[in-house]
Amino acid sequence: MSFGPAGAPNLLSGVPTMRICRGCGREIHVSALACPNCGAPNTGTTKRILPAALLCFFFGLFGFHRFYVGKIWTGLLQLLTGGGFVVWTVYDLVMILFGNFTDKQGQKLNLWT
Repeated sequence: MSFGPAGAPNLLSGVPTMRICRGCGREIHVSALACPNCGAPNTGTTKRILPAALLCFFFGLFGFHRFYVGKIWTGLLQLLTGGGFVVWTVYDLVMILFGNFTDKQGQKLNLWT
């Protein structure tokens, strides 16, 4: 049996519970919204909202924003259907701007730059 923080048994052994903060390099819990030490947002993705939004706005009909976040198959579908006949592209742009768009691993894009 493995043990987690403060000697408590880690019931989900094998599942990572800590992550390295990109701002200060200290360990923080994966469920923390921000680092308690430096205040940097705790995000699991390296993809950003601004590039995804710009790609969607200018090249959304070709699915470039979906290729950017790693969603290759849906990117190909958008490429073949002209962005889902524009409706899918507009939906994606709204989702990106409101922070509900996810990458291939299901992590929300929550940092602008």
